Amino acid sequence: MQCYVYRSRRKQGSFLFLPEKDNFARVPEVLLKIFGVPEFSFEFFLDDERQLQFKVAASEVRRVMQTNGFFLQLPPNEELPC
Repeated sequence: MQCYVYRSRRKQGSFLFLPEKDNFARVPEVLLKIFGVPEFSFEFFLDDERQLQFKVAASEVRRVMQTNGFFLQLPPNEELPC
């Protein structure tokens, strides 16, 4: 699965992963308000063998993107405010 990664200028260390470049249709508007204007960072091919920089398995990132249309990576020990 091709993966497009956007970084947040507002929330340092926060990244939004999308399965389609520039397609934010399935990302909740409230999340985009908190995240700020997404800035394209890079793209890569996501498969189960890929080692990611954070503690979530590539298979889980792919599953969440297929289910929700996006995956949000937050800095360690940080949660999204309700």
